[in-house]
Amino acid sequence: MGTDTISARPTLIVLVRHGVTPTTGQVLPGRAPGLHLSEAGQGQAREVAQRLQGLPLAALHTSPMERTRETAAPTAELFGLEPQVTDELVECDFGEWTGGKLAELAKLPEWQTVQKTPSEFRFPGGESFVEMQDRMVAVLDEIAARHPGGIVVCFSHADPIKAAVTHLAGRALDDFQRVAVDPASVSVVKYGADGATTMLETNSRSGPLLHLLEQLGEAGPQ
Repeated sequence: MGTDTISARPTLIVLVRHGVTPTTGQVLPGRAPGLHLSEAGQGQAREVAQRLQGLPLAALHTSPMERTRETAAPTAELFGLEPQVTDELVECDFGEWTGGKLAELAKLPEWQTVQKTPSEFRFPGGESFVEMQDRMVAVLDEIAARHPGGIVVCFSHADPIKAAVTHLAGRALDDFQRVAVDPASVSVVKYGADGATTMLETNSRSGPLLHLLEQLGEAGPQ
Protein backbone atom coordinates (compact mmCIF):
# COMPACT_ATOMS: atom_id res chain seq x y z
CA MET A 1 0.00 0.00 0.00
CA GLY A 2 1.43 3.37 -1.00
CA THR A 3 2.18 6.24 1.35
CA ASP A 4 -0.50 8.42 -0.24
CA THR A 5 -3.13 5.73 0.34
CA ILE A 6 -2.18 5.36 4.00
CA SER A 7 -2.15 9.11 4.61
CA ALA A 8 -5.65 9.38 3.14
CA ARG A 9 -7.02 6.85 5.65
CA PRO A 10 -8.30 7.85 9.07
CA THR A 11 -6.30 7.14 12.20
CA LEU A 12 -7.96 5.28 15.06
CA ILE A 13 -7.07 5.88 18.69
CA VAL A 14 -8.29 3.13 21.03
CA LEU A 15 -8.55 4.40 24.60
CA VAL A 16 -8.43 1.70 27.28
CA ARG A 17 -9.03 2.33 30.95
CA HIS A 18 -6.90 0.16 33.24
CA GLY A 19 -8.42 -2.88 34.91
CA VAL A 20 -9.72 -2.99 38.46
CA THR A 21 -7.44 -2.66 41.47
CA PRO A 22 -8.11 -3.54 45.12
CA THR A 23 -9.37 0.03 45.73
CA THR A 24 -11.36 0.74 42.54
CA GLY A 25 -14.55 2.61 43.42
CA GLN A 26 -13.47 3.18 47.01
CA VAL A 27 -10.42 5.46 46.98
CA LEU A 28 -9.12 8.30 44.79
CA PRO A 29 -5.62 6.89 44.14
CA GLY A 30 -4.41 9.56 41.75
CA ARG A 31 -0.70 9.44 41.02
CA ALA A 32 0.38 7.74 44.26
CA PRO A 33 2.75 4.90 43.35
CA GLY A 34 2.38 1.25 44.26
CA LEU A 35 -1.19 0.49 43.19
CA HIS A 36 -1.38 -2.69 41.11
CA LEU A 37 -4.13 -4.60 39.33
CA SER A 38 -6.10 -7.09 41.36
CA GLU A 39 -6.43 -10.65 40.12
CA ALA A 40 -9.70 -9.65 38.46
CA GLY A 41 -7.97 -6.69 36.85
CA GLN A 42 -5.27 -8.95 35.46
CA GLY A 43 -8.00 -11.06 33.88
CA GLN A 44 -9.54 -7.93 32.38
CA ALA A 45 -6.18 -6.97 30.90
CA ARG A 46 -5.95 -10.33 29.16
CA GLU A 47 -9.48 -9.89 27.83
CA VAL A 48 -8.56 -6.50 26.36
CA ALA A 49 -5.68 -8.12 24.46
CA GLN A 50 -8.02 -10.78 23.06
CA ARG A 51 -10.53 -8.14 21.97
CA LEU A 52 -7.80 -6.38 20.01
CA GLN A 53 -6.48 -9.55 18.39
CA GLY A 54 -6.35 -9.36 14.61
CA LEU A 55 -6.04 -5.59 14.39
CA PRO A 56 -2.90 -4.14 12.76
CA LEU A 57 -1.76 -2.09 15.72
CA ALA A 58 0.82 0.57 14.93
CA ALA A 59 1.81 1.41 18.51
CA LEU A 60 0.94 1.16 22.19
CA HIS A 61 1.09 4.10 24.59
CA THR A 62 0.54 3.91 28.33
CA SER A 63 0.35 6.14 31.35
CA PRO A 64 3.37 5.66 33.65
CA MET A 65 1.26 4.30 36.53
CA GLU A 66 1.70 0.63 37.43
CA ARG A 67 -1.96 -0.23 36.90
CA THR A 68 -1.99 1.05 33.33
CA ARG A 69 1.33 -0.55 32.40
CA GLU A 70 0.08 -3.87 33.80
CA THR A 71 -3.12 -3.53 31.74
CA ALA A 72 -1.05 -2.90 28.62
CA ALA A 73 1.28 -5.87 29.21
CA PRO A 74 -0.85 -8.70 27.73
CA THR A 75 -1.54 -6.64 24.59
CA ALA A 76 2.15 -5.83 24.24
CA GLU A 77 3.05 -9.50 24.54
CA LEU A 78 0.37 -10.63 22.09
CA PHE A 79 1.37 -8.12 19.43
CA GLY A 80 5.11 -8.02 20.08
CA LEU A 81 5.04 -4.27 20.67
CA GLU A 82 6.92 -2.24 23.27
CA PRO A 83 4.55 0.09 25.13
CA GLN A 84 5.67 3.71 25.04
CA VAL A 85 5.29 5.35 28.45
CA THR A 86 3.59 8.68 27.78
CA ASP A 87 3.40 11.03 30.74
CA GLU A 88 0.46 13.03 29.39
CA LEU A 89 -1.78 9.95 29.67
CA VAL A 90 -1.33 9.89 33.44
CA GLU A 91 -4.14 10.08 35.98
CA CYS A 92 -5.42 13.47 37.10
CA ASP A 93 -3.34 15.14 39.80
CA PHE A 94 -5.83 15.11 42.66
CA GLY A 95 -3.48 17.06 44.92
CA GLU A 96 -4.60 17.02 48.55
CA TRP A 97 -7.45 14.66 47.67
CA THR A 98 -5.05 11.90 46.62
CA GLY A 99 -5.72 8.74 48.59
CA GLY A 100 -9.01 10.04 49.97
CA LYS A 101 -11.96 7.72 50.42
CA LEU A 102 -14.69 8.55 47.95
CA ALA A 103 -17.40 8.20 50.57
CA GLU A 104 -15.71 10.89 52.67
CA LEU A 105 -14.87 13.19 49.74
CA ALA A 106 -18.52 13.07 48.66
CA LYS A 107 -19.45 14.83 51.91
CA LEU A 108 -17.37 17.91 51.07
CA PRO A 109 -19.19 20.98 49.71
CA GLU A 110 -16.75 21.08 46.78
CA TRP A 111 -18.02 17.67 45.65
CA GLN A 112 -21.11 19.32 44.15
CA THR A 113 -18.88 21.45 41.93
CA VAL A 114 -16.98 18.36 40.82
CA GLN A 115 -20.25 16.70 39.88
CA LYS A 116 -22.14 19.62 38.33
CA THR A 117 -19.63 22.18 37.03
CA PRO A 118 -16.23 20.47 36.82
CA SER A 119 -15.01 23.17 34.44
CA GLU A 120 -14.85 25.48 37.48
CA PHE A 121 -12.94 23.12 39.77
CA ARG A 122 -9.27 22.64 40.59
CA PHE A 123 -8.23 19.91 43.02
CA PRO A 124 -6.55 21.57 46.03
CA GLY A 125 -2.82 21.53 45.32
CA GLY A 126 -3.45 19.63 42.07
CA GLU A 127 -4.81 19.85 38.57
CA SER A 128 -7.98 21.41 37.18
CA PHE A 129 -10.37 19.50 34.94
CA VAL A 130 -9.62 22.02 32.18
CA GLU A 131 -5.88 21.33 32.42
CA MET A 132 -6.45 17.57 32.44
CA GLN A 133 -8.66 17.78 29.36
CA ASP A 134 -6.24 20.07 27.52
CA ARG A 135 -3.25 17.76 28.02
CA MET A 136 -5.23 14.67 27.02
CA VAL A 137 -6.63 16.23 23.85
CA ALA A 138 -3.19 17.57 22.92
CA VAL A 139 -1.36 14.27 23.39
CA LEU A 140 -3.99 12.31 21.47
CA ASP A 141 -3.76 14.79 18.60
CA GLU A 142 0.02 14.35 18.65
CA ILE A 143 -0.16 10.54 18.74
CA ALA A 144 -2.68 10.49 15.87
CA ALA A 145 -0.42 12.74 13.79
CA ARG A 146 2.53 10.38 14.38
CA HIS A 147 0.63 7.33 13.11
CA PRO A 148 -1.45 8.44 10.10
CA GLY A 149 -3.74 5.71 8.80
CA GLY A 150 -2.96 3.39 11.72
CA ILE A 151 -4.54 2.04 14.89
CA VAL A 152 -2.95 3.08 18.17
CA VAL A 153 -3.95 1.88 21.64
CA CYS A 154 -3.58 4.24 24.61
CA PHE A 155 -3.92 2.90 28.16
CA SER A 156 -5.03 5.57 30.61
CA HIS A 157 -7.42 6.31 33.47
CA ALA A 158 -11.13 7.01 33.92
CA ASP A 159 -11.09 10.79 34.37
CA PRO A 160 -8.57 11.60 31.61
CA ILE A 161 -10.44 9.35 29.18
CA LYS A 162 -13.80 10.86 30.18
CA ALA A 163 -12.41 14.34 29.63
CA ALA A 164 -11.06 13.41 26.20
CA VAL A 165 -14.27 11.67 25.16
CA THR A 166 -16.35 14.66 26.28
CA HIS A 167 -14.30 16.98 24.07
CA LEU A 168 -14.03 14.64 21.09
CA ALA A 169 -17.78 14.07 21.14
CA GLY A 170 -18.29 17.83 20.85
CA ARG A 171 -19.75 18.20 24.33
CA ALA A 172 -19.03 20.79 27.01
CA LEU A 173 -16.68 19.84 29.84
CA ASP A 174 -19.55 20.20 32.31
CA ASP A 175 -21.05 17.07 30.67
CA PHE A 176 -18.01 15.19 31.98
CA GLN A 177 -19.85 13.26 34.69
CA ARG A 178 -22.43 12.00 32.19
CA VAL A 179 -19.74 9.96 30.41
CA ALA A 180 -19.17 6.40 31.64
CA VAL A 181 -15.74 4.79 31.32
CA ASP A 182 -15.66 1.47 33.18
CA PRO A 183 -12.54 -0.50 34.13
CA ALA A 184 -10.94 -2.18 31.08
CA SER A 185 -13.48 -0.54 28.77
CA VAL A 186 -12.63 0.59 25.26
CA SER A 187 -13.48 3.92 23.64
CA VAL A 188 -12.49 4.62 20.04
CA VAL A 189 -12.01 7.94 18.25
CA LYS A 190 -11.46 8.35 14.53
CA TYR A 191 -9.17 11.11 13.31
CA GLY A 192 -9.99 11.88 9.71
CA ALA A 193 -7.34 12.85 7.19
CA ASP A 194 -8.99 16.29 7.22
CA GLY A 195 -8.46 16.61 10.99
CA ALA A 196 -12.09 15.99 11.95
CA THR A 197 -12.71 13.66 14.90
CA THR A 198 -15.57 11.22 15.45
CA MET A 199 -16.28 9.08 18.48
CA LEU A 200 -16.93 5.56 17.18
CA GLU A 201 -17.40 3.80 20.52
CA THR A 202 -17.55 4.79 24.16
CA ASN A 203 -17.28 2.45 27.14
CA SER A 204 -17.34 -0.73 25.04
CA ARG A 205 -16.88 -3.63 27.44
CA SER A 206 -17.03 -6.86 25.48
CA GLY A 207 -16.66 -8.45 22.08
CA PRO A 208 -13.94 -8.46 19.41
CA LEU A 209 -12.97 -5.18 17.78
CA LEU A 210 -12.24 -6.43 14.27
CA HIS A 211 -15.09 -4.29 12.91
CA LEU A 212 -12.74 -1.32 13.32
CA LEU A 213 -10.95 -2.51 10.19
CA GLU A 214 -13.93 -1.24 8.19
CA GLN A 215 -13.01 2.29 9.26
CA LEU A 216 -9.65 1.87 7.49
CA GLY A 217 -11.22 0.41 4.38
CA GLU A 218 -10.01 -3.08 5.19
CA ALA A 219 -12.11 -6.20 5.42
CA GLY A 220 -12.03 -8.40 8.46
CA PRO A 221 -11.66 -12.19 8.33
CA GLN A 222 -14.44 -14.03 6.53
